[in-house]
Amino acid sequence: MQHCGTQKLETEKLILRRYVNEDASAMYRNWASDEEVTRYLTWPPHVSQEVSQYVIGDWVNQYANEDYYHWAIVVKGNGDEPIGDIAVVNINEKTSKAHIGYCIGRNWWHQGITSEALNAVIDFLFDVVDAKRIEARYDPRNPHSGKVMEKCGMKYEGTFRSSDWNNQGICDACYYAILKSER
Repeated sequence: MQHCGTQKLETEKLILRRYVNEDASAMYRNWASDEEVTRYLTWPPHVSQEVSQYVIGDWVNQYANEDYYHWAIVVKGNGDEPIGDIAVVNINEKTSKAHIGYCIGRNWWHQGITSEALNAVIDFLFDVVDAKRIEARYDPRNPHSGKVMEKCGMKYEGTFRSSDWNNQGICDACYYAILKSER
């Protein structure tokens, strides 16, 4: 893989950019404090803006690593305020594999924003980073997340029963992936 760190990505409707410390308020307000958004995630809702500030501070420091890929999702024409998050949460160098996770504020659900962001990240990881496989997983009780993966050309590969954990407890994990050769 040819790591180059988090680069600014632009689509028709979105800008995917690095976080800055000033994003804590928007993160807390738009998605991190919402129990409905975090229901199927592996981290609890933030109880204060200070928690969001701490988390973003850690992410900003991680940008020094060339193999760190983490974007704030910003809708064009909506100022520079992030409304969601998309990141490579795990990399396997031996297999050139990247595992992606994402979430978006409830006010922006069902508008095609998450799939547009995921498509941009998939293109970047294949074309620039030279990943060979990109995968993601979701709890089957959250089928909308799987629909995002399908819209981006990812293929269902199977469900690992009671193999994962999120804010609902132990759960199944439905895996989707796309290979560079399929794009």
